[in-house]
Amino acid sequence: MNDAESAGVTAEVVVYGGTAGGVCAAVAAARAGAQVVLLEPGQHLGGMVSGGLGYTDLGDSRVLGGLGREFMLAIAEWYGVPPGHYAGPEPHVAERILTGWLDGVDVIFGSRLTGATVADGIITAVSTTTGDYRAGVYVDASYEGDLMAAAGVPYDVGRESRSKYGESLAGRREFAPGKHQFPPFVSPLTDDGVLPLVHDRPLVEVGAGDGGVMAYGYRVCLTRAADRRPFEQRPGYDPAEWELARRWFAVLRQNGVEPAAGDVIGLVPNLPNAKCDGNSIGPLSLSLLDGTNWAYPDAAPDDRERIRQQHEDYTRDFLWFMTTDPDVPKAVRDGLSEWGLPADEFADTGGIPHQLYVREGRRMLGEYELTQKDLLPRPVTQYDAVAMGSYHIDIREIQRTWSVAYEHPDPVASVFNEGYASVAVAPYQIPYRSIVPRYDDCRNLLVPVCLSASQVAFASVRMEVQYEMLGQAAGIAAAQAVSTGRTVQQVDVRRLQDDLAAAGAVLSL
Repeated sequence: MNDAESAGVTAEVVVYGGTAGGVCAAVAAARAGAQVVLLEPGQHLGGMVSGGLGYTDLGDSRVLGGLGREFMLAIAEWYGVPPGHYAGPEPHVAERILTGWLDGVDVIFGSRLTGATVADGIITAVSTTTGDYRAGVYVDASYEGDLMAAAGVPYDVGRESRSKYGESLAGRREFAPGKHQFPPFVSPLTDDGVLPLVHDRPLVEVGAGDGGVMAYGYRVCLTRAADRRPFEQRPGYDPAEWELARRWFAVLRQNGVEPAAGDVIGLVPNLPNAKCDGNSIGPLSLSLLDGTNWAYPDAAPDDRERIRQQHEDYTRDFLWFMTTDPDVPKAVRDGLSEWGLPADEFADTGGIPHQLYVREGRRMLGEYELTQKDLLPRPVTQYDAVAMGSYHIDIREIQRTWSVAYEHPDPVASVFNEGYASVAVAPYQIPYRSIVPRYDDCRNLLVPVCLSASQVAFASVRMEVQYEMLGQAAGIAAAQAVSTGRTVQQVDVRRLQDDLAAAGAVLSL
């Protein structure tokens, strides 16, 4: 491996993005005999797998194959537990495992994309902060789809209307009670407008599309170990930013409800060594729902960094507020105060993960658009399946907004979180056509993360195990395209499926 600056490098396959999907693409291409360069904009490998999302969203374990299963087995071996016990590794362990796979792959850290040169639908070079790279085939494994966009491949961002693909789960959703909702009559209004943490823009009609993007956040890793780092007050912390939380807790008290710490953040020790993957639980959580992230997928680097920093500041402030503010119920303060940031995780980023949870970025408009109809009411058979999905359609909240609650004796403004949906699906096939652009758009690019899917279908596919398996398919396909001189659209899909099956992939049940 090489993290030195490089310029004018030529390889057979260039993978952009050291996510788990990107690592699997690079490993698969190298195992297939290709010379591979992996470009990672940051300083870590694994994306969310090593960046806080330790608890693995698996779905039906029968679909797990290939490098996804190999990763599970490596975790079991690391911890000395039976294979199949898949709760997820500690973040630093995930990164060590993935890093250990990359012998023979040239890895360049700090290599952020700055542009792509395209001629007649062929990417001839990519420019980055560490130099220029040329390859026969490229794989965009970033969460944002930056290489895809730089190559001029068309894409969508955010949610569509129900009418676009005939999807009942698409578009703006109506208020629905649930664990992610505020109780009725928590008002967000002030004399000057609305409180912080509320998305104050006109709502589109129910079922209409508005480009809304699922909330981002940091999945913090927590521990109760004696050497834990306590939560600290961030310079610039403003307690006034948390007035919405105070109003929420006040309404709970009025209704005789005493929340616990687990009602504001997931605190189940679900990782090895009694660590916790702090999930977003409750109406006010680690997910920032004020609409800050809606602009992120298409934002310039400086704007993305500003948005990322807002999410980090929010995360630190959330942990500080919930453990110290006197208006927070004592059970919440005391319960969360038992936890802290592990001393052996994220040392170079101050205890906060190195990866922002970008639940969705761009989505390619490729050869085949996977939609709700491919998953429900029963899965569609895909002749060119290269992986399977099984996790439920998990559309996380898109905005925190408000409306007038007319059912109150005196109509009042009431805040609510909008966009959440969770619908179970049976195991389904993901087609090769969904990870390749249309022929006229680009002929030497594969996109296993920002694949071609509606937001509804993407909400199921977007789990890391699917990215790992799709990354493997993209890596093998890239190596085949290079060795045969074919475009990615002309890869022999039967041969690709045979090679995937030989590598342990599950393509049907």
